[in-house]
Amino acid sequence: MTDTLIPRPRETSPGDGPGLTLTPRTRVHADPASAGVLAWLRRELGAATGLPLERGGEAGAEIRLSVDPGAGLAPEGYRLVVDVRGASVIGHDTAGVFYGAQTLRQLLPPDAYRDAPLPGAAWVLPAVSITDAPRFGWRGAMLDIARHFQPKREILRFVDLLAAHKLNVLHLHLSDDQGWRVQIRRYPRLTEMASWRTESQVGAVRPPVFDGRPHGGFLTQDDVREIVSYAAERHVTVVPEIDVPGHSQAAIHAYPELGEAGRIPVGTQWGIFEEVLAVTDEVLDFYRNVIDELLELFPSPYFHVGGDECPKTQWKGSASAQQRIREEGLADEHELQSWFIGQLDRHLAARGRRMIGWDEILEGWLWAGEEDTRTPEGERKGLSPGATVLSWRGEEGGVAAARAGHDVIMAPTATSYLDYRQSEAEDEPVKVGTLLRLEDVYLSDPVPEGLSEREAAHVLGAQVNTWTEHIDTPRRLDYMVFPRLSAFAEKVWSTGPRDYAEFEPRLRAHLRRLDAAGVEYRPLEGPRPWQTRPGVVGRD
Repeated sequence: MTDTLIPRPRETSPGDGPGLTLTPRTRVHADPASAGVLAWLRRELGAATGLPLERGGEAGAEIRLSVDPGAGLAPEGYRLVVDVRGASVIGHDTAGVFYGAQTLRQLLPPDAYRDAPLPGAAWVLPAVSITDAPRFGWRGAMLDIARHFQPKREILRFVDLLAAHKLNVLHLHLSDDQGWRVQIRRYPRLTEMASWRTESQVGAVRPPVFDGRPHGGFLTQDDVREIVSYAAERHVTVVPEIDVPGHSQAAIHAYPELGEAGRIPVGTQWGIFEEVLAVTDEVLDFYRNVIDELLELFPSPYFHVGGDECPKTQWKGSASAQQRIREEGLADEHELQSWFIGQLDRHLAARGRRMIGWDEILEGWLWAGEEDTRTPEGERKGLSPGATVLSWRGEEGGVAAARAGHDVIMAPTATSYLDYRQSEAEDEPVKVGTLLRLEDVYLSDPVPEGLSEREAAHVLGAQVNTWTEHIDTPRRLDYMVFPRLSAFAEKVWSTGPRDYAEFEPRLRAHLRRLDAAGVEYRPLEGPRPWQTRPGVVGRD
């Protein structure tokens, strides 16, 4: 089974002996630091195998989990040994133990991913020694629940699938023109009014066509607490995103004073629209209050403020925006956007959090050490040193940010957008964006060429993004995400050269695990008939 592991471990060598067969007499043990991992492992393997996997003493247990920072392992790294004494997982930290336990599960037959046992199964761990650790600290996936809402149960399932691939960040896109998806106690109209729209555009044809069906939903604060806690047990950090100052139609619908044009409807079309937030003190206070409520729910050190695709037309004609430009000594509306984002950056930094934004936050000005500029009052312009750039419009934004001393997460559209078309075949459903094949995801490298060693150290890692304009059900989500997410997971975890010809046989074996887990992925040969969407037009 070692030749089916995904992501590929750093070091693997066969062991001696027959390995370990799990039976009703198998005992398990964990040190105090690994107790949570053991609870997870017993729950998952117990359901799949039907075995009790009862706890035992360390000396008599066949499966043993422990943390040992002195074992010579890298952060999040682990050593898994299966031999005549049983199976031992030692992690540099608790996360390392968890990833070792995930590998242990992969060593079992694919039915280890089911929720109930099948008759006649044999549960054998092969004799092996594996030493492993991730290449990057940030191994993420963005899920857009603003365009099409995914309920809590699907988000929890998505977390499980991320964790099974040793990914450790779930970036939740919680607001956009087409919906606001999280409860804010101070501003109840955000969910009463802005969490649903009257209909949705179908496909990307122009002029648009609509389905005539209301769509909506939101996460309560207790839902968020549950998701965050569930993810933390699986060593996944949940990073929230509230998109400003563009992509804010839904919020403006609920609170018209936030915008420049009075009350507007929640968006029903896909695209970029002129409606933007005003840049008044009242609007900034509104979003500071929103952020403060969300910081209570999301303990992540990072908070994403969007900052992408913000048209400037309304600001050009806005008296309050032009007054702000004059008062702050700004050059133009691009610097005005940077100023607005900078206010939220400072708010987050004062609370010990780090801001993330799409690479448009580089427009205007950037805090770059000695080259920073100041307002007429002597206040520093630009972003705080802790601000992090998520580079999506190619690699250029990431390169610029890294060279300016900012941390970077790479997610260029050409290699990271899982809502993009997977082939040029006519039966590929809702073909949008550029072609992004499985092998394109696998073979691209997160670190841009031309960075110095110091600059490359600012690349925290990478993530894939799944925008859901055309993904309206969990089944369609599965189809677009998998197995490209499996390829991405190996890219950000595994070191060394990547050979797609070597990867594909391992992936085909891995698909049996996804089958057992009930994931309706895209077959490598193309969509099944029920996965197509005849008549729904995409776009280039």
